[in-house]
Amino acid sequence: MASQAGSPIPPDVVSAFDYERHARARLPADVWAYISGAGADGITKRWNREAFDRLALSGRVLADMSGASTATELFGMPLDMPLIVAPAAFQMLVHPDGEGATVIGASAAKTWMTVSCQASVSLEEIAAASQTTLLFQLYMQQSRDDTLRLVRRAEAAGYKALMVTVDAPVNGVRNDEQRAGFRLPPHVRAVNLDGMPAPDSRAGPGESPVFKGLLDRAPSWADIEWLRSQTSLPLLLKGISHPDDAERAIACGVDGIVVSNHGGRTLDTLPARLDMLDRVAAQVQGRVPLIVDGGIRRGTDMLKALALGADAVMIGAPILHALAVGGAVGVLHLLTLLRAEFEVAMALTGCQRVGEITAEVVWRR
Repeated sequence: MASQAGSPIPPDVVSAFDYERHARARLPADVWAYISGAGADGITKRWNREAFDRLALSGRVLADMSGASTATELFGMPLDMPLIVAPAAFQMLVHPDGEGATVIGASAAKTWMTVSCQASVSLEEIAAASQTTLLFQLYMQQSRDDTLRLVRRAEAAGYKALMVTVDAPVNGVRNDEQRAGFRLPPHVRAVNLDGMPAPDSRAGPGESPVFKGLLDRAPSWADIEWLRSQTSLPLLLKGISHPDDAERAIACGVDGIVVSNHGGRTLDTLPARLDMLDRVAAQVQGRVPLIVDGGIRRGTDMLKALALGADAVMIGAPILHALAVGGAVGVLHLLTLLRAEFEVAMALTGCQRVGEITAEVVWRR
């Protein structure tokens, strides 16, 4: 999909990297620090991107590509291409319509969307505007009653799966945000959490603000087992990076795993997600689908992730960049660009179907 005359998309935007450049120029410095910032020194965030650049592809020629397709499925549901919009909070920071515009763009691109628990638009409003498959990203709340209230709302609104983020019981050290002095503006809030107590620290003088009050109310594996017993929706855990945690997740009855280091925004110097994927995939052995996020900017990145064992990928920051630049049209344009790049990558590596993207596609240098 090329940008057209009269479109809000600048004519020089032809890739995800271009959207990032334009978004940075348009957004206030503190907002940019929030959406692009990383934990501490940003080492993990940098590694996420570098891991894709280090991995080469093995080109193939004269392959029969008749009837080639990007279609696949997850949890028994058709997926037009193995790309899902990742949960990203507070999207009204970058566009007045926030998640409402994102879901219109994702629907037009026939791309699944994961709605953040901390969305700035209600999960019901997003569902009403959607013409695509929606997943709901859930943070376990301090009260199980509050958690279950969110689950029931998602079920009633037609969401097709729950994705529980498990790798951020406390926020990472966000130095970029601190330096920029980022604060949520009055018009942006996590509307789906209205009336629910925010996590806080009850530390007294001389006590740890992390260990006292925050972590003693953090979710545990018992909470995942409880949640599994409360809903029939497919249940995914987002933030798995260790093979042993993947094994325990499967024992808890989860239906899918998102291999993730939270975009490098929590614990800095965690391995790149592509490096994590190898180990987790070897442990899981196809028993549940694997999704990976982080650093994905090209269709070739999608191909590499699938070759290393992912069943699908998720993108978050590029969606925010496109939303900031072009609203719903920008989101559609970005997803269309990535689809075209993925199709080219499949064609030039001789993969007619998504299921043919195996480890043979990557060139181990």
